[in-house]
Order: sequence, then structure tokens, then C-alpha cells
Amino acid sequence: MTDNKMFCFQCQETAKGTGCTIKGVCGKEASTAKWQDLLLSVVRGIGTIAHQFNQAELEYNHTQVADYLTDALFSTITNANFDDQAILNKVDVGIALKKQLLHLAQQHNILLPDYQEVRWGGEKADFDAEGQRESILRNENADLRSLKELTVLGLKGMAAYYEHAARLGETNDKIIAFMCKALNTITNPDADMQTLLNITLETGKYGVDVMALLDQANTEAYGNPELTHVNIGVGQRPGILISGHDLKDIEDLLIQTEGTGIDVYTHGEMLPAHYYPQLKKYKHLVGNYGNAWWKQKEEFTSFHGPIVFTTNCIVPPSPSAEYKDRVFTTNSTGYPGWKHIEMGADGHKDFSEVIALAQKCEAPKEIEIGEIVGGFAHAQVFALADQIVEAVKTGAIRKFVVMSGCDGRMKNRNYYQEFAKALPKDVVILTSGCAKYKYNKLHLGDINGIPRVLDAGQCNDSYSWVVVALKLKEIFGVNDINDLPIFFNIAWYEQKAVIVLLALLHLGIKNIHLGPTLPAFISEGVLKVLVDTFGIAGNATVEEDLKNYIL
Repeated sequence: MTDNKMFCFQCQETAKGTGCTIKGVCGKEASTAKWQDLLLSVVRGIGTIAHQFNQAELEYNHTQVADYLTDALFSTITNANFDDQAILNKVDVGIALKKQLLHLAQQHNILLPDYQEVRWGGEKADFDAEGQRESILRNENADLRSLKELTVLGLKGMAAYYEHAARLGETNDKIIAFMCKALNTITNPDADMQTLLNITLETGKYGVDVMALLDQANTEAYGNPELTHVNIGVGQRPGILISGHDLKDIEDLLIQTEGTGIDVYTHGEMLPAHYYPQLKKYKHLVGNYGNAWWKQKEEFTSFHGPIVFTTNCIVPPSPSAEYKDRVFTTNSTGYPGWKHIEMGADGHKDFSEVIALAQKCEAPKEIEIGEIVGGFAHAQVFALADQIVEAVKTGAIRKFVVMSGCDGRMKNRNYYQEFAKALPKDVVILTSGCAKYKYNKLHLGDINGIPRVLDAGQCNDSYSWVVVALKLKEIFGVNDINDLPIFFNIAWYEQKAVIVLLALLHLGIKNIHLGPTLPAFISEGVLKVLVDTFGIAGNATVEEDLKNYIL
């Protein structure tokens, strides 16, 4: 495997279910994979040094380290940044930061671990060799490698959520300190299985904390999500399509497009922006266009206007794609040839170029009509608590199925649509993330006025189902959350789903079904631990899973 052009197995669609070795299924080139491996090496070095400073209670620029670590980790998430030069620029910034930290360590006689990631000085001539040396396969033991990668993939998801919260002014030094501790642990070549397992499970604890932090940031800025009917048709005016997860970006865009004759449409994981009172008040936020991220090639073509990516979920366009000259990226995302919008000194983005382009474009082509219902985060569910509890007590609602997570291209993901359609009429689906696009337009009806599909929002809003489950545990007086009539049937694709999974494990939730396939980065030895300890399992057929867990 050392002769491979690259090695990456972080997403669910990885080649042959083992790892991409020539080019990423996501479209990532081997060169991009190498520079991302190099960037992660720099991240491990900085995290290790910062952890030693934290242990010694030495003052340093915590904010600079936090901003760098979260941005760098976020940019290596699947489908986030395909731009080699942008990745190398982040490497350069990291090397400069590491040199500052090394100088500070020398000044204060801080003894640092003798790890390659700490020692390497960033010599340009060594970039290629260092990038290759820092591949995932640098760890020869499959189980040790698996635990290290499971932790770092969780950290990537944690970094994404933290960055969104920080943009809204919510930060937490303990979360960043843990990230540094975890990076220090996985950098240690002598870390044993138990040490690595402990840090992996602790990552889940801070996964809960970071989702709570982001929930607080979003609700304080924009209000609690509320039951909302979202239009999926189109208007007559030109539009801008905004994709991803960053609510601060859509707020900036809505403010700047007000009164310009431009409509704003959400795409993919930005759909839940419609649920927030302080965002839905903008009348030119007219609807959601399209489906989950993987259908974007045809949907971006028919949209006609500019598209803004605020986070990952980019599908590389074909060379002849008509829309490729009207796509913009921002934050940790990037793609060669696409214009990147930087954040201004005031913490806001300037979308004037996007708006000017939109004003020259045709209105979007209609691809569907109707509406979808969402906004069932924990506050809205609690507002319906009496109805829900009564429905459970009378037997009108017999069971809840948490079907949060990601959507994707593989045909075996049709399992989730067929599973939703086959569920008995007394079962309610609790969802969040883009997994919902498999069933949120199926019109599955309601139970005594309660929709059978309750959409909390984005993938990070899986936190809402944790809060709801804990509340139900209290209401029904059960001793264990696993005694509730809730079945977790989770779809995953990328690393934000990994941190959600680790968070659920930290909370003691057992017998989670994870699909459509189990992660390639979980070795046989680590899988045995997860199965024995938590009862994690993969999907069977729809019929078998219904018989064993629902009927």
C-alpha cells in the first residue's frame, strides 16, 4: 500500500469500502490528499505544543491557536477544500505559528516531546516527502491506526461546529484545550490501545459540549427554531443559492440582498435557516431549492444564478459544467478557479460581487412545487410535549426512530427511504442532517396532528434529539435512556457524523445501527470493542430491521 498515490478512507463512499488510493471518490486529487496529510501533521504539532503549554499553565495566544486548528481541521473534511494552493497556504500559516510557539517554549524552558510533527521546521524542499510520510498509513498497527483516525475524524467534526459557534461569538477554552490534548495523544507514537480508546471516547464527551455550544450560539442569535412550512418552488426574480451550514453567512447575505430585487434560496444543509425567527423574517428568503448535496450538478445548472458554498458538500463540476463560473466559496472551503470570499475585519462577508452577478442572471427553473415542514428542534418539541406524551401513553405513538445523519450517492442508501415508507403508522421519525432528503417529501402524514417526520435541522441539531431523549427519560421515569421506545438508525457520510456518533456513545446510547456501510477506518479489533461495549451494528434488509427493532 506504500506505492499508492494517496490513501484516504475517511468517508462512507471510500473506494471498495477500504480506501481511495489513486483519486478520491469525492473528486480529491492525490496531490490534494498529500497536502492535507501535511496540513494535519502541522496541526498535530501545534496541538501537541499547545497542550504542553496548557499543562505548564504558560500563557500564549489561545485565540490564534484555536482559530488555526479549527480552520485547518475543517478544511480537511470530505468535500470541503479541493484547492491545493489554499491548503499549502494554510500549511505556511501553521509553520509560522509553530515557530512562534517553539520560540516561546525555548524562552520558558518548556520541554517538548521529541515527535517529528513537533521537530519539523517547514523546509520547502521537504514538503513533498513530509506530506507522503505523514499519510494515514504512517501507523502500521491497524487497531492503533483505527483509534487515532477515529479520534482525528471526530476532531474534524468538532472543529466544524466550533467554527460556526465562534463566528457567532460563542467560544469555549475547555473544548480547544481538549482538542490539543487529543492531538498530543494521537501524535505520541507510543500511545497504547487503552490510552487511545479513552481519548476516542472522551472526544464524544466534548462532541456533546460543542453541539450544545453551537445550539446556544444559533438560538441566541436567531431565536429557537419553530414549526415552519418551507416553499420548494421558485419565484420570478433572479436568485442566489446558498449551501452549507454557516448561519452567519446567510444572515450577511440576506441583509445585503434586501431591496436588490434578488431572492435567496437555501440548498442542502442550509434548509433549516428557514426555521429561525430572525432569518425567516426576510421576505426574500423565498424557499429551498433542490435536494441533498450529491444532486447539485443538475440542480446548479437549472438554478441559473450564483451559488455560495459556506462549508463542505462540494461536488467537483465537470470541465464543461455551465455553472462552474458562478460558484463562490468562503470559510474553510475552496475549489481551484472558484472565487473565494474572505471575512472582513468587522467579522462580516462582502457579497456584492455575488449580488451583481445574480442581477444579470435568469430566475431559477422550477424543478418541483409544494412545501416541506420542519423546525422541530428541542424547544419546539417541548412546546408539543403534552401532545406527544399523551400520544405515547394512549399508544397512538408506539415508537420513535432517530434517522439523523447524511445522504449520499450510493444506491444502497435507498434503504433509508424504503425503511421510512415501510414504518408502521404509529412510528415517528426524528431526523436532522441531509439524511432527511430521503423521506421528507414523502408526505407520511401525522399522528393526532404531530407530523410523522420531525426535522430538527442540520446535522449538529442531532443534539436536539439528545435533549429530547433525556427529557422523555425524565417524564416517563425510566432509569436508562436505552429503556425508551427509541431506535437509532443513523446514516453517515463524513466526519461531522463521526462526532455525532461519538457523542451518542458518550451518553451511553446503545444498539445504534450505522449505515449504509460500516466505516472503513474502524478496524476489526476496534469494531469488536464497539460491538461488545455499545452494541453497534450495521443495517440488514428493511424487512429484517423492521421485524427485529420496530414490529
